[in-house]
Amino acid sequence: MSDIWSERAEAYRQSAIHAEGDDLDLTVAWCEPGDGVTVLDVATGTGDVALEIAARTPDSVRIVGEDFTQGMLVRGREKIAQSPYRDRITLVNAPCEAMPHPAAAFDGVTIAFGIRNFVDIEAGLREFRRVLRPGGQFICLEFSRPVLPLLDVAYDAYSFNIIPAIGEIITGDRAAYQYLVESIRRFPDQGRFAKLIEWAGFGLVRYENMTGGVVALHRGYKL
Repeated sequence: MSDIWSERAEAYRQSAIHAEGDDLDLTVAWCEPGDGVTVLDVATGTGDVALEIAARTPDSVRIVGEDFTQGMLVRGREKIAQSPYRDRITLVNAPCEAMPHPAAAFDGVTIAFGIRNFVDIEAGLREFRRVLRPGGQFICLEFSRPVLPLLDVAYDAYSFNIIPAIGEIITGDRAAYQYLVESIRRFPDQGRFAKLIEWAGFGLVRYENMTGGVVALHRGYKL
């Protein structure tokens, strides 16, 4: 993936994170990190979610943010260094489907608006389970399928016509934003993704629709 495309993807991801602020609140609440736990934030980009987790959890919670794009992590390290959480967050450059961490290293794994870009989603899910301790949980916030009547029609019209046009005006790169929209459409719907999580070995899998299903929050445990 080119650095330019990665920057476009991260800009889109940051916009989604900020637009879905209430959903991010619920993501952290579902994660329920207690004193002394370690959380892995996958596809962390420039560290926005890692910073949010740090801001809303006890000082004893440690966060590792992982991303395969070095350029994003450079910007993330600058951002974290200027925050009050710089001693609690570590950033790692590594592929998300083959992580360098030992088995059972984390109490929780989170990913927000990143898993749909994985080359092999199922391999990524198996890695998430591998690095979780028994009883640990996986939390995923991602774009999904609208479930309200007519919302799917309006959402498709906006996604495939407005978003690429705005991207072209702002960045001159319509193709990158077109790809981002198409990646959302290709991603499994809520039920299918829940099944993939189960097939990866997680138990007690469930999901909650946000914004009428435009975004879904999935959860599973390593039992």
